[in-house]
Amino acid sequence: MILAQLPRFRFSIFAKSHFSLSSSHFRYINPNPPVKVARSLFSYAPKSNIATVEPIPASSDLEDAPVEISLDKLFIPPETDISGEDPSRLVTRILKGSNIVLSKYARDAQVVQADYVKSSVRTEDCPADGLPEFALVGRSNVGKSSLLNSLVKRKRLALTSKKPGKTQCINHFRINDNWYLVDLPGYGYASAPHELKQDWNKFTKDYFLNRSTLVSVFLLVDASLPPKQIDLDYASWLGQNQVPMTMVFTKCDKRKKKKNGGKRPEENIKEFQDLIQGFFETTPPWIMTSSVTNQGRDEILLHMAQLRNYWLKH
Repeated sequence: MILAQLPRFRFSIFAKSHFSLSSSHFRYINPNPPVKVARSLFSYAPKSNIATVEPIPASSDLEDAPVEISLDKLFIPPETDISGEDPSRLVTRILKGSNIVLSKYARDAQVVQADYVKSSVRTEDCPADGLPEFALVGRSNVGKSSLLNSLVKRKRLALTSKKPGKTQCINHFRINDNWYLVDLPGYGYASAPHELKQDWNKFTKDYFLNRSTLVSVFLLVDASLPPKQIDLDYASWLGQNQVPMTMVFTKCDKRKKKKNGGKRPEENIKEFQDLIQGFFETTPPWIMTSSVTNQGRDEILLHMAQLRNYWLKH
């Protein structure tokens, strides 16, 4: 069976107090030619065939996009073995609108409480309670605050603004009293003073490199637009510095008209992935989202849950 010959990912644990989920630490042992799996095969909400996965309401308005994912481009979490698994069972474990396989650690995903804690301009000023955290970052006006509000089902937990570049600190929001969502300054806002952009760039990168409780960065990319060089550069920097990253493609509800030369979000996403594949040894996890329709909300929370629970165990 083809699935029995799938490439495996080997996960390395540093001799640190905390491990890293860096994409460079997932390596192929036995790479094989890709086997195409049409996304239409798993365009329904994933059924839980894993006893530890709690049911989570599926977004009812996700669009079925004609996207194919090859098996060698799936994100397979640590301690997850898909070799020999029946294809019909495997597709129910792939999060809708993503390349992410669910693992036994995907539990306790629901958000029942969300509170703003503090804003910091230095990494050393961030909360010191040791709770795991996920950082949201992206180009200004990519919809970062809207996504954060969607994740916690609160309209104004993170203030949104029609003027990009309003987030200027490392903002911590405590979720369920046991983990954090972190809202980071947007990059690429042309009207921001040069000195301010330099400060944002400096303390954000310092946070990525030195924050020991950072489980993963969620890099937001506008899927309604062709790939931007600044996003490609950011993804490259994260990959080269072995910072664990998940790509979150926003605004997937926006459909461009072909007669105007526009591309569908799926086309822009594929082009972006093709352009960054040289930065990573394996394909990073990615998810399609829309804060308008709540597409991808539940999938992000399940993905965060399985990364968080593995991080806590190790």
